Amino acid sequence: MPAIKPTCVRDLKLRVNIVDVVSRVATLKRAGARFKGLCPFHNEKSPSFHVDPDKGFFKCFGCGKAGDIISFVRETEQLGFTEAIEALGQRFNVPIEYEDGAGPTREERSLRQEIFDIHELAAEHYHQAFKADTTDGRWMRAYWTDNRKFSPELAEEFKIGCAPPADTGLSAALLKRKFTEDALRQCGLFFVREGVVLTLGALRPRFRGRLMIPIRDHQGRVVAFTARQTDLTPEDDPAREAKYVNSPETPIFSKSHLLFNLDRARTHAKEGHPFVLVEGQLDALRCWSVGLKTAIAPQGTSITEGQLHLLRRYHSQVECFFDGDSAGQKAALRFLPLALKTGFEVRFLGAAGDTKIDPDLLFREKGLRAYDELRDQSRTAMQFACASLLPDPNNAGAEQKNRAAQAIYDIIRQSESEVIRSQFLDEVATLLRLPLSALKKDFATANVQRPAPVERVEPGPVEPPPAPVQNTHSPEQHLLLLILHYEQLGKPLCQHLPHDWIDNTQTAGALLNRFLAEFEQDAWPGKDHLDPLLETQEERALVASLLFESTELDEPQKVAAIGIQQLRARALEPRLRQIELALAQTAANSEVNPISLIKERMEIQRRLRSPIDLGAAVG
Repeated sequence: MPAIKPTCVRDLKLRVNIVDVVSRVATLKRAGARFKGLCPFHNEKSPSFHVDPDKGFFKCFGCGKAGDIISFVRETEQLGFTEAIEALGQRFNVPIEYEDGAGPTREERSLRQEIFDIHELAAEHYHQAFKADTTDGRWMRAYWTDNRKFSPELAEEFKIGCAPPADTGLSAALLKRKFTEDALRQCGLFFVREGVVLTLGALRPRFRGRLMIPIRDHQGRVVAFTARQTDLTPEDDPAREAKYVNSPETPIFSKSHLLFNLDRARTHAKEGHPFVLVEGQLDALRCWSVGLKTAIAPQGTSITEGQLHLLRRYHSQVECFFDGDSAGQKAALRFLPLALKTGFEVRFLGAAGDTKIDPDLLFREKGLRAYDELRDQSRTAMQFACASLLPDPNNAGAEQKNRAAQAIYDIIRQSESEVIRSQFLDEVATLLRLPLSALKKDFATANVQRPAPVERVEPGPVEPPPAPVQNTHSPEQHLLLLILHYEQLGKPLCQHLPHDWIDNTQTAGALLNRFLAEFEQDAWPGKDHLDPLLETQEERALVASLLFESTELDEPQKVAAIGIQQLRARALEPRLRQIELALAQTAANSEVNPISLIKERMEIQRRLRSPIDLGAAVG
C-alpha cells in the first residue's frame, strides 16, 4: 500500500474538525471551549470524555484514552493508519496524496526536505539499477552474492544499489521533478561547477561503477551513501583508488552525528542485548544477516562523542568489535575514553592478541554462533586497555609500567563515578602487576596535577530538593509536557539534562529521552508531526493526553529548570548519603579514603547548588 504524504496527514488534521468526527459515535455537549460526553471506549454513567476542537484532541479522564482524529477512527472502526486517513478523506472531501503522486510545489518544500526527497529517489534509482537485467546489474548482483557472500534478500531489505559507470538517469529524473537548483547543488550526489546552468550535462554523478549502500539517520531516512569500489569503477573516476567513497557533508548529513543501522538496531537493544559497534557498514550488514540485530557502525573507524551521546539515549551497554589489526585496535582504544565519558558499560569482543580477527569473515563462516564464542572471550574495558598499552607486563620494566599506567589514568579519569574508578584501579593493579596502594596514590597525584575545572565550594548542609512541579506528574512527564507546549525549550533541555538522570523504565522517561535526541540532532519534526517517533499505543496516548492539557506559563524556562533540579536531586542525593555513611565508618574501615570522599561530597554539593538557567538559551 503506498505511503501517504506527511503533508497530507497534516492538512487532514487542520481541515477536519474533531467534533464532527467524534459526533458520529458519541453524543457531545458544549462545556465552555470544549465538548463533553459519555466515553465510547468504556461504560460510564457520568460523562468524562472531553474533546478540544482547537487542539484537535480527545481525552477520557475515566479510562485514559486520548488521541486525535486518526487514532479515534482507528480505535472505533478497527482500521489501519492508511485506511483511517482514506476513510476520513472520503467522508470530508479531503484529497489524499501518496508518495508516488504529485508532490508539494517547489515553493512549499524546504531545502532540507528537498534533499531528503532527492536521497529517497536516488536510493530507489540505484536499487532498481542493481536489480535490472542489464550487464551492470547482473555484474553487481554477482559481486554481491558471489564475492561478498550476501543474500539477495539482504540487498532487498537494505535497498543495496548499483551506480552504473555511465548513467544520466538519476540526474534526468531529478531535473524532471523540478527540484530547486540549491537542492541539486547541495545534495552531494553530483559534481557541479559554480556558475554553470544546471542541465543534464552539468550534473556529473559523484558515484560511478560502485556498490551503493544507503546511509539512514536514526529515523530511517536516507541521508547519504557509502559507495564501494568495484571492477566497474571507471579509470577517470576522481576517487578511483579509494576503496570506499562517502557522500560529502550536506544540510542533512553530518558523519560525526550518525551511526549506520542505528534506525534498526535501536529497537533491538535492551538488557542482555547491547549495541555491537563494528568498523564498517558491510560488517554491520553481515551481523544483521546472521541475526545479530544490534550491530552499528560509524562512518569510518573514528567514533565521535556526538555519536555516542545519541547512542546512549537508547541503551547504556555497548560491545566493541573492531578488526584485530593495528588500525582497528587503535580505533578501539580511541573509542574507550569517549565511551566511559558518555556513561557506557563497555566490553571488547575477541581474545587478546588475535590480530587476524575479521568480523565479516568470522560471521560468514560461523554465523551467530561466533557471537556467543566472542562473548565468552570478551574483555572488560581495563583488560583491553592494559593489553593494548602493555601486552607483556611480566617482562616489562618499571618505566614501561609507569607509562602504561599514566595512559590508563587518562582513560579512567573520563568516568565520573568514583565507584567505577576504584574498581578500574583494582583491575589495573592486577593486570599490570603493580601494588594497588601505589597505583591509587599515583592516580590521586595525577588528578591533583590535572584538576577538573570546577568551582570551589565549602562543605556544608545540602539544600533540600525543590518541591514537586506538579503532583500528578513525574519530573520526566512534566518536562515532556513542557517541550510539547513550549518547543523552544527542547534544545536547551538536551544541553542541560544528562541522559542518565532520566528514568527510561517509565513511558514518559523513554519518550523524553527520544525527543531530546531529536532536538540534539536538530531533527525535531514539531509537535504536529510526531507519529514516526511514537512506537506504542501507550506512547501515543500519553502524548495526546499531554497535548490536550492546558498549559499557560509566563516563564516556562524557570518551570523547566525546577524539573531538571528534581531529576538532579534524585540522581545525586543517594550517592551523597552513601558518602556520609562511609565517612561515618572511616575509623572501622581502613580501605576508605576520607579525602577522596570529602572531595566527591564537595563536588556533589556544588552540583546540587548550581543554578540552572534556561532563559538565555530560550531567548
